[in-house]
Amino acid sequence: MITVQEAEQIINRHTIQLQSEEVPLQQAAGRILEEQVLADRDFPPFNRVTMDGIAVKFSDLENGIKVFNIAGIQAAGVAPMSIDQPGQALEVMTGAVMPEGTDTVIPYELISISENDKKATVVEALTTKGKNVHYKGSDRPQGSVILKSGTVIGAAEIGVAATVGKSTLSVRKAPKVAIVSTGDELVPIDQNPLPHQIRSSNAATLVTCLKDWAIEPGVYHLGDDLQGTTSTLKSLIDTYQILILSGGVSKGKFDYVPQALGSIQVKKDFHRIKQRPGKPLWFGTHESGTIVFAFPGNPVSSFMCFHRYLKPWLQRCMGLSVPVMQAVLTDTIYFKPALTYFAQVKISLEKGILYAQPVEGHGSGDLANLADADGFIELPAAKTRFLKGENYPIYPFRSKI
Repeated sequence: MITVQEAEQIINRHTIQLQSEEVPLQQAAGRILEEQVLADRDFPPFNRVTMDGIAVKFSDLENGIKVFNIAGIQAAGVAPMSIDQPGQALEVMTGAVMPEGTDTVIPYELISISENDKKATVVEALTTKGKNVHYKGSDRPQGSVILKSGTVIGAAEIGVAATVGKSTLSVRKAPKVAIVSTGDELVPIDQNPLPHQIRSSNAATLVTCLKDWAIEPGVYHLGDDLQGTTSTLKSLIDTYQILILSGGVSKGKFDYVPQALGSIQVKKDFHRIKQRPGKPLWFGTHESGTIVFAFPGNPVSSFMCFHRYLKPWLQRCMGLSVPVMQAVLTDTIYFKPALTYFAQVKISLEKGILYAQPVEGHGSGDLANLADADGFIELPAAKTRFLKGENYPIYPFRSKI
């Protein structure tokens, strides 16, 4: 067996190459931007009204004018109107262009309007010129970088791209991934299992884990048969860049995955890590460039191995930063085996500090317990007692920030 740190180093020596492609804007969510998106004009493109009210010239207020003649209404989406006489004003709507000859907006809350004679009386005068005006180019000048290459595209980025007229975006291609569950005991989720069977949950979990980066994996299942396992894995190696297997890697008589991978020339880089859960993790590479992660079949083990090893590796392959967060234990944990222990925890954020509260479970088969936790805290093998108030690395699987 190797240590967690040795396993991480071996995995990070391998990468996959991802090319770029052009996709429609609405299909870009979750992808990595491969271009710089520039402001096609000033942001905002005109002096913009930010509150409903009247637009006036501030010098009129300075000269003591409190009653203004309303010359018209400046609606949003309409070319700018203008005033040229002292004591004139225009009603303005939020989002409208500032009328020419005005420089300040007095909101309706500070005026009284007489509809009969179209006059507005200032109840409370403003003391600052330019109030309630969003000035042209104050957010971003034309030609400035508004989205950087390497950005993960989310709803905000889609909105920004749309506003500068980008109907398509250059993005990094999503890797071709296959998720392969194993075991005769598994049945599809829409079937009623017999007393000796269980529904297949790991594949569904791993598919969901990959959705953050818009990866749509192929999903397969292997029974406990060496010949069938070998044949299927051989065809998948030729098709996919990443294989993620779940189950079939322990020491049982029907755990055929390591033998099958070896027979199709997948080089074993390591098998078994000094950790709990997830000790039987298998990792290897094929001369074609395909990377194979073979996780243990127990659901907590599979889930932890994804977040501790595959997720950060995949982020590096996609050019993303991989920050490792630290959290403070809220309770003391005792763990005697000479293994790195990944304890399930609830995460909370208080005054900028992450806290991790241990969540008791019933081992690596206790999938339901994951619904009560937010992440795994990594406790080193060199200790047996981990004290309340101590800091350790944490790998969240549910955002609490």
